[in-house]
Amino acid sequence: MKAIRIHTSDNVAVALAPITNGEIVQIGEISVKASENITIGHKFALKTIKKGEEIVKYGYPIGKAKEEIAAGSWVHTHNTATGLSEEAEYRYEHKVFPMPEAEERHFMGFLRKDGRAAIRNEIWIIPTVGCVNGAAKLLEKEGNAMLKGSLSGVYAYTHPFGCSQMGDDHAQTRKLLAALAKHPNAGGVLILGLGCENLTMEQFKAELGSWDEERMKFLVCQEAEDEIEEGKKLLSELISAAAGDVREEIPASALVIGMKCGGSDGLSGITANPAVGRFSDRLIAMGGSTILTEVPEMFGAEKILFDRCESEEVFHEAVRMVEEFKKYFTDHGQVVYENPSPGNKAGGITTLEDKSCGCVQKGGSAQVVDVLGYGDRVTKKGLNLLSGPGNDLVSATVLAAAGAHMVLFTTGRGTPFGSPAPTLKIATNATLAEKKKNWIDFDASPIAFGEDPDETGKRLLDLVLEIANGKQTKTEEKNYREISIWKDGVFL
Repeated sequence: MKAIRIHTSDNVAVALAPITNGEIVQIGEISVKASENITIGHKFALKTIKKGEEIVKYGYPIGKAKEEIAAGSWVHTHNTATGLSEEAEYRYEHKVFPMPEAEERHFMGFLRKDGRAAIRNEIWIIPTVGCVNGAAKLLEKEGNAMLKGSLSGVYAYTHPFGCSQMGDDHAQTRKLLAALAKHPNAGGVLILGLGCENLTMEQFKAELGSWDEERMKFLVCQEAEDEIEEGKKLLSELISAAAGDVREEIPASALVIGMKCGGSDGLSGITANPAVGRFSDRLIAMGGSTILTEVPEMFGAEKILFDRCESEEVFHEAVRMVEEFKKYFTDHGQVVYENPSPGNKAGGITTLEDKSCGCVQKGGSAQVVDVLGYGDRVTKKGLNLLSGPGNDLVSATVLAAAGAHMVLFTTGRGTPFGSPAPTLKIATNATLAEKKKNWIDFDASPIAFGEDPDETGKRLLDLVLEIANGKQTKTEEKNYREISIWKDGVFL
């Protein structure tokens, strides 16, 4: 199969293999002669598309023709314009789709005192301010030398913020770091402050609200004669408290899985993202939770999600999330459609609508049960929408802060980064999966050549449960772990 027409109403098809000028391509009952070379992942017209006519892919408009496009012609940025604007009106038109039958699956995880499950038992060091990053990294090294029992590592999550920030920006940093500190994968946490920063330890404790004194310790470096020696003592206490934790059988319904994409290509919405969507539906049918973020990559496809909001109240919250993000763009003098990236375009994605319609495939068919603000944590079972930007590290960080045990990251171009939660990389195409075996955990490309996406989703579920049982992702093997905090305000 050389090309695929994703939806019966589409007037374009996507090349699954290179197509040469003059080649006849058969797609169902439609036969098209290519009028130029078409690269894998790129689109070509199935019929003549008149100037100003909508270009349809996934059954939805992804832009408008800048000029008449003849059948067999390459359809991309040179002849396609976005149809998006900053203004849009939405109506609640509730739709419910069939879900998979519930399975009874389990994983071997750690059960915390508060009843939450964990898939890792780690010690985390969280600086309240960038000034103590060096001390945090040194304590990470010292802590790893003291490891014992079921603990798999000590990890410091450094960042440049926590001081010289004001208002909402300051509050956002505090909220995000406090949410990370309560992640279930952290069997013990050392909060490391300086002593003169804006984000005081008192503020941080107020944001936490409550904590387990055996599992969370606090150190203000200016108050210690030797902060490294004092930090080692506190780490020793945390390690002793968590080292005896053991894995036990836990229902898969306890899992919370984050979903995002990055370095997308023309196959993202055909292979990897639908595979994640099928996985999401299966996990939700079992009683589990998934999280979809990257709000700017919902623009142009938001109605697909809005129509699946389980109630009008959730619908209004979802609309508010999207509208607030559009305002964020316009307040900074930016248009909402300045996307996709150069790499996306090289991979075959033409407009933001094109990118978004592929992006939201990760949400499957489930009902949207809740809409979370930046730094909020998941409280409801099912599909959650989370406010956050498209930036890979920022959005992966906020997924972890929301309580995601693991992040599923689909990519057509590839990237090595990892978040605080195990980050499982899913390739959209076989070339990437073969070339970057040191990055990629799962190959979703068989969908493009006939594998049922439901079967791919089942394979992905099996791998997710293996990772939950303790198998390391490629990013974990290399200890690629970082955080990035969304900054919007001014620095003092």
